[in-house]
Amino acid sequence: MTLILSHSDVTAVLDRAEVLAAVERAHADLALGTALVPAPPAVTLGDAAFVPMVAAAESAGAAAVKLLADLPANRDRGLPVQRSVIVVTSAADGACEALIDGRLVTAVRTAAASAVATKHLSRQDSSTLGLIGAGGLAVEHTRAIARVRELETVLVWSRTTATVDRFRAAVADLGLDVRALPTPEAVTRATDILCTLTPAREPVVHGAWFGDGLHVNAVGAPPRADHREVDGAAMRRARVVVDSIATTLTKSGDTLLALAEGAITEAAVRTELGEVIAGRAPGRTADSDITLFNSVGIGLQDLAAARLLIDKARANGIGTEVDLSA
Repeated sequence: MTLILSHSDVTAVLDRAEVLAAVERAHADLALGTALVPAPPAVTLGDAAFVPMVAAAESAGAAAVKLLADLPANRDRGLPVQRSVIVVTSAADGACEALIDGRLVTAVRTAAASAVATKHLSRQDSSTLGLIGAGGLAVEHTRAIARVRELETVLVWSRTTATVDRFRAAVADLGLDVRALPTPEAVTRATDILCTLTPAREPVVHGAWFGDGLHVNAVGAPPRADHREVDGAAMRRARVVVDSIATTLTKSGDTLLALAEGAITEAAVRTELGEVIAGRAPGRTADSDITLFNSVGIGLQDLAAARLLIDKARANGIGTEVDLSA
């Protein structure tokens, strides 16, 4: 039987703390060779891009494909620019285990990956979080990073006051001091941990603004080679850690444009987060280091979350079971 989980089903069973722990284990599995993530191809139709994000993991006993659709024209239609669905297949018998709506899974696992990177790369005494962008992904990042660092203050920049107001209301229960600042530069210069969460095509953050000890999660740019949120100087000044080397070198505009400009060489993006978690590569070596997690997003993160969702949903009788072979 195949389990179908709608957005509301996912919302009912998803546990953010469990996803964070699962994403951390998944990245370690990648470093240890018990999980696989090939570089994703891309299919384009006009301005639309379709990215099949594939992964397999022994710990999940499964392989998965998340088909991500990135359609900029949806913005004018009042629809999500990115949509996705996750298909999970059993590694034991090849049966389709589940079909899962990817909207909430993507947001939560993305924030979880940033939190894992923050745990392993930021200064232990980091207490100020800076956000470039204040939408739903900012809410998820604040909640996830608050699990790994004792945050006191959140500095936010957004193009609209209304978005900041919605963000402030959404995280009010965390008891943080939320302050809106007038520019991305002001946020960057004043924070310990910076998350860039915009679908930018041109840099919104510049390396010249980085102070000693900063940790950056570069997250928001879509998986397109011509989009980036940070400039070449940012990539050059930081110790860069990536989610997957193969994915980064095919899909990260932050990396590919910095390479094209000569700001960095490929040697600068040869450390994966899983290697840092497993103790096989250094992350932060001094409080003065500037670190940057170049987050593109990988199917292994989706598979880790999907395994949790499938098991928990079945245990609680949530979702719809369908016999696809009938």
